[in-house]
Amino acid sequence: MRNVIRSTVAALVLLTLLVSASFAVIAQDQVTYTVQPGDNLYRISLRYGVSISAIASANNIANINLIYPGQVLVIPGADGGTPAPTPTPPPSDGGSNPGNPGGSVYTVVYGDTLSRIAARFGTTWQAIASANNIANPNLIYVGQQLVIPGSGGGTTPTPTPPPTDDGGSVPPPSTGGGFELGGHVFAFNMPQLMHDSGMAWAKRQLIWDGSAGPDVAKGMIDDAHAKGFKILLSVIGNPGQLAANPSGYYQSFANFLGGVAALGADGIEVWNEPNIDREWPAGMISGGSYTQMLQAAYQAIKSRNANTLVISGAPTPTGYFSGCQTAGCDDNVFIQQMANAGAANYMDCVGIHYNAGITSPLVSSGAPVGSSGHYSWYYPRMVNLYAGTFPGKSLCFTELGYLTGEGYGSLPGGFAWAANTSVANQAEWLAQAVRSARQSGNVRLFIVWNVDSTTWGDDPQAGYAIVRPGGTCPSCNSLAAAMQ
Repeated sequence: MRNVIRSTVAALVLLTLLVSASFAVIAQDQVTYTVQPGDNLYRISLRYGVSISAIASANNIANINLIYPGQVLVIPGADGGTPAPTPTPPPSDGGSNPGNPGGSVYTVVYGDTLSRIAARFGTTWQAIASANNIANPNLIYVGQQLVIPGSGGGTTPTPTPPPTDDGGSVPPPSTGGGFELGGHVFAFNMPQLMHDSGMAWAKRQLIWDGSAGPDVAKGMIDDAHAKGFKILLSVIGNPGQLAANPSGYYQSFANFLGGVAALGADGIEVWNEPNIDREWPAGMISGGSYTQMLQAAYQAIKSRNANTLVISGAPTPTGYFSGCQTAGCDDNVFIQQMANAGAANYMDCVGIHYNAGITSPLVSSGAPVGSSGHYSWYYPRMVNLYAGTFPGKSLCFTELGYLTGEGYGSLPGGFAWAANTSVANQAEWLAQAVRSARQSGNVRLFIVWNVDSTTWGDDPQAGYAIVRPGGTCPSCNSLAAAMQ
């Protein structure tokens, strides 16, 4: 559990982060480029032979990680007599365009990888990467046009149907699945109690140090399976390492996740709360940047285990930033940035946290706090926000819990908002939330935060635990009833 930053301001102003290109007067000799899904300034700079900083300066882009599909960029220093390349809409089965004297031009379609394209044309992925100035061979995007060196340009290869059983193709994201209940565990020493509560999943967090191999996850995976549970791993890394080399880190992290999936992980949450600087590098926080990681992770995971459920990293619900600042973004802004960057194509389920409830999950107003108008206090409004941002996608609550200090004492200052919540409230509200989620039809997974923490301090995780001091569990009976 992370400390949820609360806004004390009732009226929140949603700031627009993404810098729009000026459509005023553009000189006739200026080249402009319309950003496509999957683009970033690095790719665009390579295409035109112009530096990232020059493009950012010409377009008043304060954060080079924040561009969006449809944005029109002025390309400084490019030949004004040459039209900006407009990506060709991809044919349904992929396609090559003969006529390039150095080889064919191929348009990337969904599920492509450089190695698959290379095999199709009888060349190597290294040769294609070199011919197209691709720094990261795992980051190509739908609609991208690739020069295929040495193919002569005279023959259009027949696309090979993707294999269905060898894991070689990346399947499209899942859009559904039956509702299931689980719990976040620490000691994980009460499996029967969890089963009796109707739980089929156990969730654990895994921190990757940047060098360990996927085998570090094997014990967690095998333990959960031996106890009769599916395992969801929320995997996070090192923000400092990420900041030093974002594109390289994205792929290294993705490779690690692919290895974890191959070991039998039933679900992977890609990072945790990437909208705040405790989890993501300050000054680099945006839903667009996170989506680059998610894309690489999704492709790596599905290539190793098509059955692993890929969940986007749930943001911290907050209105503290009034939009975005160096230290973080409000979650509503962050997930909209993700949606704009095409994140729906790279996840099976939208990760969501709800852990600041102090009212029944059946109501949408009336929280006894100064900022009671903010959506993050209310379960129905959180569901509506996330479902509305990603229509057609299932939601996965990777943390949902109610905090109570009963049995422990006074809550620390940052959590005083839950001072009046009782254990009876916790049991009742969890059951109501489960029933509501089951009936909604758009919640795939509900992970109770948490089952068994005994940590009580500045971050009072034990106050969320359904197993209370002395080993009692009032919520277990209410959850079991809700799952009937």
